[in-house]
Amino acid sequence: MSVGYRRDMRWLCGLLAVLVVLPPLLGNNYYLTVLTMCCLNAMIAVGLNLLVGHAGQISLGHAGFYGLAAYTTSTLATRFGVPVGLSMLSGVGLTSGVAALIGLPALKLKGHYLAMATLGFGVILSILFNETVELTGGPSGFTDIPRLSLFGVEFTSDLSVYYLIVAVLGGVIWLAFNILHSRVGRALRALHTSEKAAQAMGIDIARYKLFIFVVSAAFAGLAGVLYAHYLTFIAPASFGFLFSVQLIVMVVLGGMTSIPGTITGAFFLTLLPEFLRAFENIEILLFGGILVLCMMFLPDGLAGGSRRLSRLLWRKMVVRASKDDDAEAGEGGNG
Repeated sequence: MSVGYRRDMRWLCGLLAVLVVLPPLLGNNYYLTVLTMCCLNAMIAVGLNLLVGHAGQISLGHAGFYGLAAYTTSTLATRFGVPVGLSMLSGVGLTSGVAALIGLPALKLKGHYLAMATLGFGVILSILFNETVELTGGPSGFTDIPRLSLFGVEFTSDLSVYYLIVAVLGGVIWLAFNILHSRVGRALRALHTSEKAAQAMGIDIARYKLFIFVVSAAFAGLAGVLYAHYLTFIAPASFGFLFSVQLIVMVVLGGMTSIPGTITGAFFLTLLPEFLRAFENIEILLFGGILVLCMMFLPDGLAGGSRRLSRLLWRKMVVRASKDDDAEAGEGGNG
């Protein structure tokens, strides 16, 4: 077990401990809802971090995967009477299968061509969500979605659903860390550095790109099914192009090569609009200005900024300690 892996596991345990003890301190169900949405967005962002930050493949269609899973489980559970657990499993499975079908041709593209292909897929799904009114409810949304119920246990309260989502988020992060610390993770980093060099080393780049694309979509699908049964209402506006862009910004702002940074970015961008609601008339301007400042002064993301700050503080402590030692040595010599 490597030092890096142990460090990541300690970080994960610390995050879960914080998320477990936070609800009693909030004192308001609204804040609990916001925190739950932070966890759901972090789940999708972790998958995008693997795809974009480590494999170097861009996707602007993850909001589509998120919505596809949400509408699949909602339709099966509501219109066809499928048990919630099975409908959720079907939603994640369908999303993963669609991702594999889309990824086979799309991942042969590179750079902005791949971005446009995934963007087109997301737009097509958004149109379907809006136009298939008989199945999805159209722009008005899908209502009367049953609450979460797994293995005979019904999650009737928002707090119980929150703790379930925290547990699932912990599992997603644990799986992501294990992928990165395995030979798959090494292959992804080689792929990100240079596809030609990775291929020359015998790495099957097509297989690894497809694998991580499907895993990333599955994480988005998992968040989608939990989102649908948590709110019991979904609408196409929640799964549009702007949300895909917001997910990418979460990864970039947090730190493209850092899962802890990406999770921090997801929480930050989910919470920021809540703090800016007091500035109703200039909320969008402040939101954009904060993002621009973060990109200007934190080019390697929040994770890189925190590392630089910790190194700076450490250097100041070392310099101060050495000066104190010199001063003590000088006083001793004079004595």
